[in-house]
Amino acid sequence: MNVLTIGGAMVDTIVTIASDKIEQIKMRNAESSFLLLEEGQKTEAEQIASSGGGGALNSAVAASRLGHATSIIAKVGRDDKADAVRLLLNTEGVDVAWLAVDETEPTGASVIISSHDRNAAVFTYRGANTRLKSDDLPPEAFSGRHLVYIANLSNESADCYPLAVARAKAAGARLAVNPGIRQLTARFDDFWRSLESIDILCVNRVEAQTLMPRLLQSFGDGGATLSGPKDETLPPLARRGLRSGGYEMTLIKFLGGLVALGVDTAVLTDGANGAFIARGNDLYYRAAQHVVAAATTGAGDAFSTTFACYLADTDDAPRALAAASINAANVVQHIDTQTGLLSRAALERELMRENEAAFLSFSI
Repeated sequence: MNVLTIGGAMVDTIVTIASDKIEQIKMRNAESSFLLLEEGQKTEAEQIASSGGGGALNSAVAASRLGHATSIIAKVGRDDKADAVRLLLNTEGVDVAWLAVDETEPTGASVIISSHDRNAAVFTYRGANTRLKSDDLPPEAFSGRHLVYIANLSNESADCYPLAVARAKAAGARLAVNPGIRQLTARFDDFWRSLESIDILCVNRVEAQTLMPRLLQSFGDGGATLSGPKDETLPPLARRGLRSGGYEMTLIKFLGGLVALGVDTAVLTDGANGAFIARGNDLYYRAAQHVVAAATTGAGDAFSTTFACYLADTDDAPRALAAASINAANVVQHIDTQTGLLSRAALERELMRENEAAFLSFSI
C-alpha cells in the first residue's frame, strides 16, 4: 500500500523528571492537572533526550514500519534540525521528495516535560510547520496513493487543508484525518465542510468535546445510551458520554452524528480508558492495554495511523482497532514518539495473542 502523510515535522527535546523533584496539582472539580517548576531553581532531570516529532513525521514512521511505501509532505527550515529530520526519515525508509524548505522560519521544535502520570507538558515552537503553501501540495505528490493521512495543521498550513482533501479525493485515495484543537477552532468551517469526504476520522475526547457544539445544532443533546451485559463493565465514556458547555451527548449520538454527516468510520480515543469506532450501524470498543507509561506523547499518532493503515489495507475494523491499541500501548512505554512503533511482523504476533475480553461491540 502507498501512503502519504501531511502535517508537522520537528525535533523534540524530552526532559524526564522524577516525581519527587517537581510538584503536581490536580483540580478537584475539573479534569486538569499541572506540573509546577520552582522559579529561580535548577531542577535535576533523570534524562534529557532528543528525537524526531510532529504528527506527519510520527505517522510516516509508523506507516513505513508497517511495511507501506510512505512519503511525507511537511515543511522544515534550512538548519541542523532539518538535517536531523531528513536523516531520521531516510533511516526509516520514508520518501522525503516532498519535504519542503522554508527560507525564513526554522524547523519546528518542542520541549516535552515528563513526570508523575507521564502525560507530558509540551512547549512547542511550530516554526516552518505553519508555513505550508499550495505549491507544497502538487497533484503528483498524491498520485498513486492508497491512503492520505492528514495530521494536525495550524496557522497558514491549515489554510491548505481543503486543497489537501481535494487532492486526496481526486487521486482516488482513502482519506484519514486526525485534526488538532487549533484546527477545530480557528479553521473549523473548512473541517466541517470536509466531513463527507473523510473516510477515517480520528479524534480524542478533548477534540470530540470541541466538536460537540456544532453537532448539537444538527442533532441536539442527549441520546440513547450504551448498555452491556453488566453496565459496570462499560468504560467511563460509554456511561457518561461527552460534556461541553452544560450540554451532554451520548457516544451513540455523537459518533452516529458524524457517520450521518458522511464520515465512513469515526474513531474516538480516551487514553487509558480505551477507544471506540463507529462504522455504519456498528460500534466497537477496545480497552487499552495496561502498561507502565514512560510518556504518553505520540500515542495518539501511533493509534490513528495504525488504525488507518490497517483499515485501508484489510477493511477489517475490529482488527484495525486491536492493532492500533497494541501499537499505541507499545509507544507509551518509551519516552520518545517512535522507538515503540512496531513492525508489521511484530504487530501481527501481538494480534495473535489478542485478548477478546478487552473487546465489545454494539449496534447504533
